[in-house]
Amino acid sequence: MKLLLLSNSTNPGESYLGYPKQTIKSFLGDSPKNIVFIPYAAVTFSYDEYVDKVNQSLQEIGIQVKGIHTYSNPKQAVRDADVIMVGGGNTWKLTRMVQENGLIEIIREKVNTDTPYIGWSAGSNLACPTLRTTNDMPITAPLSFDALNLVPFQINPHYLDAHPTNHGGETRETRIIEFITENPDIYVVGLRESTILHLEDGNLRLIGDRTARIFKFGQETYELTSKDDFNFLIHLT
Repeated sequence: MKLLLLSNSTNPGESYLGYPKQTIKSFLGDSPKNIVFIPYAAVTFSYDEYVDKVNQSLQEIGIQVKGIHTYSNPKQAVRDADVIMVGGGNTWKLTRMVQENGLIEIIREKVNTDTPYIGWSAGSNLACPTLRTTNDMPITAPLSFDALNLVPFQINPHYLDAHPTNHGGETRETRIIEFITENPDIYVVGLRESTILHLEDGNLRLIGDRTARIFKFGQETYELTSKDDFNFLIHLT
């Protein structure tokens, strides 16, 4: 299995997909690829606009994608893909569309037979067992909370430590602690901006200069760096 799971697409002051661009190139290599892009998380802009935005960014590294919505048979598009790429946006809408198009099992089968998967934000959430650690408002109802289950742990993209002044609501950490209290067997990785989880050859590692925050019921939360071992997350029993 080959996964590249990004917290976010863009940092303030950078171009779209600026920080992960070279990591994506290294991950995919130099040979031409049939990359199917799933833009279903888009809400306030069209799928075509999303594809154009991705292609404008990735043309610098010689990569071009094709939107799954342009295929007459989305299932066959996934079956024929050399790479599956899933963009960010609203995780609830993304999950619903993937489910309604009958793509959950097909994507899972493809990725489990070494088709690379790249996702950011909602696309990273989709790789988890469920979408229940998304930050997004449930603007639409999926058929279920079940996602691709490519990894046995949950990701919280865009993880923030901040508790803004005059904000009386719960912090991100509080919300995740609520999740692990109700789901005590599941780890959650708080994935901060500019960081990426990379799984390949059975090895899971963190890419980036910032730490990831690890949540598990019954344990104190803690931080791991890119120098630490993350493989315990993929060898859960």
